[in-house]
Amino acid sequence: MRPSYYDWNAAYLSAHEAVPSRRRSAVIGITGNFGERGCELAEGYFQSVLQAGGTPVIIPPYEDKAALLETLSRLDGLLLSGGGDINPLFLGEEPSPALHSVNPRRDIAELLLTRLAFDLQLPMLGICRGIQTLAAALGGSIHQDLQEGMPDAALLKHSQDEPRAYASHTVTLSEGSLLRSIMGQERLAVNSFHHQAVREAGQRLRITALAPDGVVEGVESSEHKSIIGVQWHPECFITRGDTSMLPLFRWLVSEAETYRKAVGIHQRIITLDSHCDTPMKFNTREERLTTLPRMHCGRLDAAVMVAYLPQGERDDDTLLATTAKAERILNEIERRAADNCTVVDIAYTPDDLRRLKREGKKAIMLGIENGYAIGCDLSLIEHFRKRGVVYMTLCHNGDNDICGSAKGKGEHGGLSDFGRQVVREMNRVGMMVDLSHASEQTFWDVLDVSTLPVVCSHSSCRALCDHPRNLTDRQMQALAHKGGVMQVTLYEGFLRADGKATILDAVEHINHAVSVMGIEHVGIGTDFDGDGGVSGVANAAEVINLTRCLLRERYSEADLRLLWGGNFLRVMQACQDYAKQPNHK
Repeated sequence: MRPSYYDWNAAYLSAHEAVPSRRRSAVIGITGNFGERGCELAEGYFQSVLQAGGTPVIIPPYEDKAALLETLSRLDGLLLSGGGDINPLFLGEEPSPALHSVNPRRDIAELLLTRLAFDLQLPMLGICRGIQTLAAALGGSIHQDLQEGMPDAALLKHSQDEPRAYASHTVTLSEGSLLRSIMGQERLAVNSFHHQAVREAGQRLRITALAPDGVVEGVESSEHKSIIGVQWHPECFITRGDTSMLPLFRWLVSEAETYRKAVGIHQRIITLDSHCDTPMKFNTREERLTTLPRMHCGRLDAAVMVAYLPQGERDDDTLLATTAKAERILNEIERRAADNCTVVDIAYTPDDLRRLKREGKKAIMLGIENGYAIGCDLSLIEHFRKRGVVYMTLCHNGDNDICGSAKGKGEHGGLSDFGRQVVREMNRVGMMVDLSHASEQTFWDVLDVSTLPVVCSHSSCRALCDHPRNLTDRQMQALAHKGGVMQVTLYEGFLRADGKATILDAVEHINHAVSVMGIEHVGIGTDFDGDGGVSGVANAAEVINLTRCLLRERYSEADLRLLWGGNFLRVMQACQDYAKQPNHK
């Protein structure tokens, strides 16, 4: 007897009352196979995702980039399923005689899908063909056929005859690998059904599992990203009730949940990078780390782009030329924003940032890196403030007429007499004083002179990396006591003394700064395009990864709102409000 509408409705309501979390679970896109009957998918894939707590969605192979991006924008994770051989022509190779059937339609779609998902920082799990797709899309290579590619190896039988739900050989998981931590053991019994395999992982991946004959059976991100590929078929075990492989799918769903949460937070808060040097690369062919597409991928709302001025001679003609250069850079930032006015605009105040966020636009704020821009002309401070400059670093890597630099020769000890006038004038006109690059004595002098909170737009912790550009704990405490903010930067040399820094080091500096200063006085200034960027958060597209790491560190949404710009904007607002008071005109 066919159920009535009432029965269906009651069943629907009952299901949602019983498992309300189902509506909020991570959505995992699974690439579908493609054959004579159209898009197909083995049951084990979606059953494994369901048992891991996710919601599976099948992605058929299509090549429309806009549609793929729309699909990915609605996903929290991606599972690349198994299937036939990858066409070697897409990898710049001619076909081997041992090549089996290929599916160019699926290859084009999945290679593009994988690259787009990588740019969006989606968690990914590749299975069998999926591990090969990861390698092919992210700079690695594959063997078209194991017998041809590894002629000197005593190869195992990698295409088992027994049912796929049973193991056929073992693999060894690398010590310290994510894969080993997930599976909880060094050796794993797996199934196998392939004749192609990863040959080289490339720079973005690293090999983390090998069969006894040396065939690559597992890879993962070498950049602290949520990417794993396995050559075996873990989804097949689930079909006979074996849950030994379920941890892989639980990992994917868990990472996808964190990704979904981070994206949601970025939608609700303003995310501001307080320092990037992108204008330096405007007229070069160099890759830019902060671009509008990358800001979109990383869910970064705003960036302070600075007119950077390397310290040079201080004669009258050179000072005039330096001021003119600062003007040209600021003009160019404004011109480029105007050329892209449908998606980006200049923000001059915190309220501007909030308005642009509501309008769905990215925001650029203007800064000056090095007070060298004003030479010895105090009136230029008001001039630059009126044209929208929100902060100026007093110096860069060298002493100037204002103060001593962290890399200077101690010309003034700290602030010069002119420098004291500069700080007072910056206070008067509402321009934030930025102490990044300043010497320690300059730091203390400014805190004595300034009537307003000051910022360090891109500095890190001396206690973790002993570099004169970083702040000591005592400086950090004094900065916080003044109401100021230190923006942790992503420059390798300021995060680790040996220069091998990663996103984990950035998180450690944020943690230390918060413990010393309090959450109300810490932020993030990447220094992208000025040598900033580390593995895991190497450009603006990857800043969402920093949020994900901070969520794992138990930072709340309220904390992240402060770290991602709230604290910095508080100081900016205080400076701008002070300038509006009648007695400070």
